[in-house]
Formats: sequence, C-alpha cells, structure tokens
Amino acid sequence: MMMVMQPEGLGAGQDPFAGGGGGEYMEQEEDWDRDLLLDPAWEKQQRKTFTAWCNSHLRKAGTQIEDIEEDFRNGLKLMLLLEVISGEGTRQGHRDLGPGGAMAGDSGRSQVLERAWWGWGNLGRLPRPDKGKMRFHKIANVNKALDFIASKGVKLVSIGAEEIVDGNLKMTLGMIWTIILRFAIQDISVEETSAKEGLLLWCQRKTAPYRNVNVQNFHTSWKDGLALCALIHRHRPDLIDYAKLRKDDPIGNLNTAFEVAEKYLDIPKMLDAEDIVNTPKPDEKAVMTYVSCFYHAFAGAEQAETAANRICKVLAVNQENEKLMEEYEKLASELLEWIRRTVPWLENRTGEPSMSAMQRKLEDFRDYRRLHKPPRVQEKCQLEINFNTLQTKLRLSHRPAFMPSEGKLVSDIANAWRGLEQVEKGYEDWLLSEIRRLQRLQHLAEKFQQKASLHEAWTRGKEEMLNQRDYESASLQEVRALLRRHEAFESDLAAHQDRVEHIAALAQELNELDYHEAASVNSRCQAICDQWDSLGTLTQKRRDALERMEKLLETIDQLQLEFARRAAPFNNWLDGAVEDLQDVWLVHSVEETQSLVTAHEQFKATLPEADRERGAILGIQGEIQKICQTYGLRLSPTNPYISLSPQDINTKWDTVRKLVPSRDQTLQEELARQQVNDRVRRQFAAQANAIGPWIQGKVEEVGRLAAGMMGSLEEQMAGLRQQEQNIINYKSNIDRLEGDHQLLQESLVFDNKHTVYSMEHIRVGWEQLLTSIARTINEVENQVLTRDAKGLSQEQLNEFRASFNHFDRKRNGMMEPDDFRACLISMGYDLVSDTQGEVEFARIMTMVDPNATGVVTFQAFIDFMTRETAETDTAEQVVASFKILAGDKSYITSEELRRELPAEQAEYCIRRMTPYKGSGAPAGALDYVAFSSALYGESDL
Repeated sequence: MMMVMQPEGLGAGQDPFAGGGGGEYMEQEEDWDRDLLLDPAWEKQQRKTFTAWCNSHLRKAGTQIEDIEEDFRNGLKLMLLLEVISGEGTRQGHRDLGPGGAMAGDSGRSQVLERAWWGWGNLGRLPRPDKGKMRFHKIANVNKALDFIASKGVKLVSIGAEEIVDGNLKMTLGMIWTIILRFAIQDISVEETSAKEGLLLWCQRKTAPYRNVNVQNFHTSWKDGLALCALIHRHRPDLIDYAKLRKDDPIGNLNTAFEVAEKYLDIPKMLDAEDIVNTPKPDEKAVMTYVSCFYHAFAGAEQAETAANRICKVLAVNQENEKLMEEYEKLASELLEWIRRTVPWLENRTGEPSMSAMQRKLEDFRDYRRLHKPPRVQEKCQLEINFNTLQTKLRLSHRPAFMPSEGKLVSDIANAWRGLEQVEKGYEDWLLSEIRRLQRLQHLAEKFQQKASLHEAWTRGKEEMLNQRDYESASLQEVRALLRRHEAFESDLAAHQDRVEHIAALAQELNELDYHEAASVNSRCQAICDQWDSLGTLTQKRRDALERMEKLLETIDQLQLEFARRAAPFNNWLDGAVEDLQDVWLVHSVEETQSLVTAHEQFKATLPEADRERGAILGIQGEIQKICQTYGLRLSPTNPYISLSPQDINTKWDTVRKLVPSRDQTLQEELARQQVNDRVRRQFAAQANAIGPWIQGKVEEVGRLAAGMMGSLEEQMAGLRQQEQNIINYKSNIDRLEGDHQLLQESLVFDNKHTVYSMEHIRVGWEQLLTSIARTINEVENQVLTRDAKGLSQEQLNEFRASFNHFDRKRNGMMEPDDFRACLISMGYDLVSDTQGEVEFARIMTMVDPNATGVVTFQAFIDFMTRETAETDTAEQVVASFKILAGDKSYITSEELRRELPAEQAEYCIRRMTPYKGSGAPAGALDYVAFSSALYGESDL
C-alpha cells in the first residue's frame, strides 16, 4: 500500500497544491513505489533533502536527526518538528524547544514572515506526547502527529502509524513530503496560482533576465546550477558574480550556490552536486523542497520592500502636498504684505502745495498701475490656481482639504484685493480732484495778483493828492475846478469799488480752497482794503473842505467839466479793456475756447464806437484850447476837473489796440491746443470703443467654453491655450490705449464725451478676462488630474460633461440642488420624495457641497461620480506596511526606519512620529500607528 494526502472537500485526483490544476501530485503519489524501485537515485536525493529540511527546523529546538526512518519511529521528534514549523504545541512560548534555544538572533520581522510562510492561525494544537518507550506509546505519538496533520485540512489515505514506527522508509519519506507540501509549499501564491505552479512562476519571473537560464520544471532545468545562482544573484548580487559563471561547469555552479546559501542565507545544503548532475532526471520533490527555501528566504525581503515602497509612496504624496502648502502660504503672505504696504500709501491724502509736486504724485500712481500692480494681478490669479490644484491633489489622494493659516484664505486675499482696489480708485479720484483744485488755485492766484497790481498802481499817490490843501489859496474858479475834479475822482473811486470787491472775493476763494500762500494773499488784500478805507475817509474829508470853499468860488469852465465827465468813464472803459485783454482764463474744451473767441470778436466790434467816443472827448479838449486861444486865456495846461489828459487817453487807446492782436494770437493758440486735445480724446475713444466690446465678447466666449467644452481634455486644453495666446497677443492694443490715456492725463484732460469706456473700465475688464481664461485652463488641468488619477476614459468624461450641461439650467457652470437631484434620478439613483430619499440626497449634498454654497460644480460632480471606484492607499494599509517593517511590534525604532527606508523618507518619519507610550518598548520607540492615521487626518499647516 502507499500513502495519499488530500485536503478535505476535494475530489479524487485533484491536486490542492497545484494552483487548481489537474492530478499531477496524485499521479506522483500513485507511482511512489515504482519510482523508488526504478530509480534508487531518487531515494538517495529525497533522503538527503528531506533530512536536511527537517534539521533546518529541528535545530531551532536544539536537536536533529541522523537517520530519517529511524529517528521518527518513536514519534517524539516528529511531534517536535510539527511543533516548530507550526508554532503550536505544549511548550511555554512554543519557541524554547531545546538546549539550543529558540531561533537565537531572529528578528521580530522574521517571526512575522515565518508565520506567513507556514500558515499559522485557526489551526488545531499538538497534544502532549506520551513519554513511554513501548511500541503502543510510539504508535500513539505518531498518531497524534498524523491527526495534527489531518487537522490542517490534509486527508491521509492508506497510511498508518505502524508503518512509521516500523521504519518504512517509503512511507516516512511520503509523510515528510506531505508535511513539506502543507507547511512549506501550499501557501506559495503568485498571480492567483499557488503551490507548485506558483513556485515555478516565481522562479521563472526571477530568472528571466539571466542568460543560459530557462526554468521549465523542477528537475532538468536546475542541473547546470545557473538557475540557483541566478535566484541568489537576483536578490543578493553582492554574494555571487554571475558574469563569471560558465554553463559547462555545472558542479562548480551548484556547489557555489549551495555554499553561498548555507553561509549567507541560512539554507542548509540539501542536495549533492554530483547526484544532480549525474542523474538524468533529478528528483522533483527534492528540488522543489530546496527551491522553496529560497522562496521563503527572499519572500520576506520582498514583502518588506513592498511595505517600504508603499510607505515611501504615501510619504511622497504628503511631502509634495506640504511643499505646495508652504508655497501657497509663502505666496499668500507676500501678496498680503504687499497689499498691507500699498494700502497706506493709497490712503494718504496729504496734498502738495504746487502743481508740479502733484503731477509727480500722479506719475508715481501711473507707474504703480503700469509696472507694480500687473505682476501682483498675475500672482493673485496664480495663487487661486495653485490653491485649486492643491485641493484637487488632496481630494484625489483622499487627504483632508487644505486649510490655510488664519487670514490667508483665498476669500481673505480676495477681500484684501477688493479693499486695495477701492482705496486705489479713491486715491486716483483724489489725485485728479486735487490737481483740478491746484489748477484753479493757480488761476485764481494769478488773477488776484494781476488785479491787485492794477489797483495798487491806480491808488499810488492818491492819498497824497487827497491830503493836499491847495484850495486854501485858490480862486473861486480854481476852487470850483478843484471841487469838480474831486467829483470826478469820486466817480473814479466808485468805479474801482467793484475791483476791490473782486480782489477781496478772490482772496476769500483762495482761502476756502486752502491756497498754500494764503497768508501772503491775505496780507496784500488787507493792505488794499485798509488803503481803500483810508481813501474813502480822505475823499469825504476833502469833499467837505471843497464844499465849504464852493460858496467863495463860482467860476468853472463847462467845457473842462464836460471833458472830465466823458473822459473819466471812457478812461475806466479803457482800463477795463486793458484788464480784460490781459485777463487769464481756464478752459477744458474747444467749445469753451470758442466762446472766448466769440466774446473777443464782439469786443472788437465795439472798437469803432469807442474810437468815435475818443474823438468826441478829444474834440472837447480842442474846443477848450480854441476858446483859450480866442480869448487869450492863460490856463493851467492841466484840466482842473480831472488829472486825465488827452495824451493819457491816446496812450491807453494805443495800448488797447496793441493788445487786441496779441489776444487774437493767444486765443488761436489755445483753440489749437484744445483741438489737439479733442483729437487725442477721439483717438482714445476709437480704440476704447473697439477694445471694450472685444474684451466683453471674449469674457462671454470663455464663459461659454467653460460651460460647454466637448472633445478630449487635450483638445479642450489646446483650444483654451490658443484662446489664451490670442488674448496675450491682444495686449499691445491695451498698451497703446494706455499711451493715449497718459497723453490725456499729461494734458490735464479728464473728461471724454466720445466714449463710455474709461481706462479703469478697460483695466478691470482685461484683468477679469485674464483671470477667467486662467481659471478655465486650471479647471481642465484639474479634470486631467482627476481623469488620470481615477482612470477615466474620454468617453466617460464626455458623458459626465453632457449630463452636467443638460441639467445646468442657468448655463453658468453650476447645478442648483434641484437640478442635481434630477440629474441623479436620471442616472438611476433612488431619490424619491420620501424621508429615506431626502436623507440620502442630503448625504450626497454634503459630499459634493461641503461648504454649503448651494451649488454643485463640475469638478465636484466628477469627484462624486468616480469616488467609489478609485483605488487609493488607506491608513490601514500604511499601518500594515509599518507593522511588517517593525517585525510585528506595535512600535518601530529609528534604526529600523533608517534600515528599511530611503534616507529622506526615514528622516521625514523620525521627525514627525511621536514617542510610543505603550509598555515594554525601548527608549526612543516611535508610534507608527498614530503617524499613519495623521497622514490621512488634518494637516498641520
């Protein structure tokens, strides 16, 4: 009879260790007797291999076997072997198994991996062995061992404890092979294949890159020794120089592999090189047993490497996200600091006393708008893009959303920016109004100085004249003349009253407008007013004296009186004409200048009538001279009634005639200047009327693109990039418009009736357009990130976009909650209007609209539709990976991290892991469980 092993529940002929294949193992077992009889070399190979395999485990209990069929007869070492390889038995701790001690020097990780290799868990336990030496004691112990094997799901057929106790080599080898299969090979799994096929696939994968190696089985493929050397070199290239191996030296290759494996990998020598080479077909079971030791030796390292790679991947995601967070914080801080420094400058309303100083302030403001602010606009837009990209990466890696430091939210920056623009607009309005005020002040000051100079020139010597006492020695005729002369002076004085009042009004206006030289103006005005009061007092005093003398003096020359009466107002008219012709003006348009020209033309039309009046006045003087000549009178050459002479009238008349053409030229120059300003206005308006609608149309076009983009994301990105380039190319038009706007400001032109677009409107629209195209491009970039991370096809994205656009009723890139509910219902979600449906919809809304904005964006819609199918790392997976590196301990040390992880990742973990607080841990132990949970918890930033 022979021994057959078969797991519970499988039919006859089905091999449970061949990855679901046919009955290869059963066929091998049925031919057991024939194989041993026909090829004694196989018996020798199995005896040596199985003995070495058993000793590799028994030595952990401080013992070994010499003769496999003799040393297992009493069942004690057989039970000890099962206890060691399963980790289950009656001894304290199950590891202190003999005089040699328990796996001295093994790390915790080796224990974890050993349990994985041997299939611990949920298995039966070995009972205590019988200590008697009688045959029935031995049979009882062997039966206990066989029952334990059967408890592992292996069904033993046609095998009894008697054959083992009697030393039946064939049955003993078969039993040991069953143990090897169950505890060393069964749990090997590679790509859903297990046992023999899994082990073979593993060998093929590992040796595929090596020359002269082609593993197809577990007998002839290993005869030249190159396959074993390749397995060692693949995992430990430092132990073997594969390039120096020769295919024609099989014994040398095999012995090299055996020696290196025993010395460095703790795999005992289980085969003889000569037996392998000299046997046409080496024993498959012996080779499988030996090769499985390599799998177990290296599988632990691969498992640790896989765990380390998983940890490094998770840490790399966190490090990249933290870098993006730090960059956002830095950029936000710099932008906010710039706004904080700029706002006080724009809030400063301290005016300058002179027009040139205010012009410099205006030029500084233009430099700010043209040079300093545009880069900050780009920074603000880039900041929003970086924030959106970071949130997308965090969402895709199932990390919590990034919460910037207090005061550095995107909304905080937007509020600060709005505050900046409000202050900026107020500053520009203040600058322009202040310049207008200074311009008016300068005009009023010049007018005040001109009128004050004219008045002071007129009053010069008047006080001395009024203080004369010439009437005391005058004749009656002379007194009357003096009286009439004084009346003429009073008429002249009254005519100058308006001028004095005008001077006082100008001074008052200069004070109200806070003129910087108001003190000087006030001093001069006060002097004029004081002098005017003095002149009034003196005039009245002289009139009183002359009237007292009038009774004594009655003769007067009527002609001289007539001359005085007509010459005085004409002289005042001349003075007014000279004053008007020399008057300064302030105009802002062609129309205002044209009105001045018209008024001047009307004045010139009065000159013939004035010339006739001048001739009439001079005719009176001619009559006086004629009478004097006729009657031989010797009168004073001066008119007793007026100090004005005909020569004075002629001189002033000549002055007026000379000022008229000068005034003509000045007005024409001003008209030409205003016409130039009007041409610049029209030029600015023509450009602004073209640029404004263009910007508005582009903004609407980008909005339509954002709401209805179809085709692949790459095609959408290409289209958006082309739009962006077209917009950038249009910037030269904005620059030309800025140039015309600067010309208008330098010419102090502040209004433009030819357009409704101001430079501020154009700037705001341009910044809105740049921001809109940048945000739309960023949305597509985030969709690319989502597509790549979620593994979406272009057809899926198109379907998502079509569904979203269909229910985006307002066509603004967002769905209202009712529209979103209708969209979900159309896609098969059960959201009927009952309590359960409302609860489910409320749950979904918290996922797609966590901030309760009341709308669902396209990005949130895509995240929701793909969230449950995404494959992402979890905190539990990271904990499991660290547990492998820690050797199944609940803590890990710095030395273990530095040994298992790359230097950068190891130091990253050491800096952030908190000390382990559990009992029994060495000093410096670190808590990897809390650290792994924190990776998926709230960010420290």
